[in-house]
Amino acid sequence: MQPFYDREAVRPMWEELAQCGVTPLTTAADVDAVLGKPGTALVVVNSICGCAAGGARPGITQALQSAVIPDHLTTVFAGVDREATERARERMPEVAPSSPSVALFKDGALVYALERRHIERMSVDEIAGELVKAFGQHCARTGPSVPSDVYEQVVHARQCGSQVPSFRG
Repeated sequence: MQPFYDREAVRPMWEELAQCGVTPLTTAADVDAVLGKPGTALVVVNSICGCAAGGARPGITQALQSAVIPDHLTTVFAGVDREATERARERMPEVAPSSPSVALFKDGALVYALERRHIERMSVDEIAGELVKAFGQHCARTGPSVPSDVYEQVVHARQCGSQVPSFRG
């Protein structure tokens, strides 16, 4: 399956998650392997859209600095990792396919989702706060995902890489 976007073109948009301990998944088998493990798994459906993902990624990385975080931290990139994205979406049928979105699984079952329709109306702090609440309800791993000095070095990609013209109806 050919990606819509070249991985190098979106490098800053997935590296900021990787710098905070989030592992990119590129195949359906990768998604199945993570969701087949016991414990909690965060699956971020990353996006080229700067307007929503530019807030989601900073909110997610901020939440991963909390005292309790998921056991497994992963991301698929819509438009790049198409096979992995499709499989992740298959595992959350009650969530409309959109990106960015954030899903939390416990022992392979979806227990929480933050959809684009919510994300695009939230600030970075609100996104982080919602995720921290979900982590507190479902997770047990001690955070943060990375030491504070590493987190302070993360550069958040805020640009919009979309080639789609804005709709001004």
